[in-house]
Amino acid sequence: MPIPPRVLTVAGSDSGGGAGVQADLKTMLALGTHGMSVLTAVTAQNSLGVQGAWELPAEAVRAQFRSVVDDIGVQAVKTGMLASAELVETVAGLLAGVHVPVVVDPVGVSKHGDALLAASALEAVRTRLLPAATVATPNLDEVAWLTGVQVAREADLRTAAEAVLSYGPRWALIKGGHLEGDAVDLLTDGTEEHWLRAPRHDNRHTHGTGCTLASAIAAGLAKGAPVPDAVAAAKEYVTGAIAAGFALGGGIGPVDHGWALRR
Repeated sequence: MPIPPRVLTVAGSDSGGGAGVQADLKTMLALGTHGMSVLTAVTAQNSLGVQGAWELPAEAVRAQFRSVVDDIGVQAVKTGMLASAELVETVAGLLAGVHVPVVVDPVGVSKHGDALLAASALEAVRTRLLPAATVATPNLDEVAWLTGVQVAREADLRTAAEAVLSYGPRWALIKGGHLEGDAVDLLTDGTEEHWLRAPRHDNRHTHGTGCTLASAIAAGLAKGAPVPDAVAAAKEYVTGAIAAGFALGGGIGPVDHGWALRR
């Protein structure tokens, strides 16, 4: 049997299964790739929020990464929750030694507003992690945190992208899901622009959207797709996952990572 493309997620665990490493691995499987993981933190998390978070030692993160990459190899990497400046620095150093596409989801807070990254890590994200990114995928809150740019309308997405690109990623995908109207995102490398639109689904169960999108992009890149094609396919996949999102627990349920497998 042919070996599927290998994708590595470097992120935190979501015990509720809707986001984090769990969402990443489900997405990678659904899109025909082999998912592998480097755990950076453990959270006690459910549909109502994050009740606790514990980061792993940098040594443990480094050992997991080397174990996977040195033996199995990898064709794309996705980063998510990195918790602290030390872990951001550690992961950035590890990424410098692999020459594959990297998707950086600069996770700062959870869907419920719980902090998932120390404030002291901001400079490390700007100067160490974003320059390692093939694609950076901030939402509007993360754009404001990283750059100070406030996006109030669709026209502001271009300004936000320019600000994110100034920190060094090859491409910026500015996710406009918090704006009114259709769900519109802007993908640009500073020269090309790709505006991605999808109808907004009336479904509150959207936990894991950002993790899922970033992982879907990484899966596409691992399969050899150019960045615009990988992002467009990922947008289609996550739009379907949002539409199929389901209630779980007493709060915000997850998107449905397996929706396309049942189509």
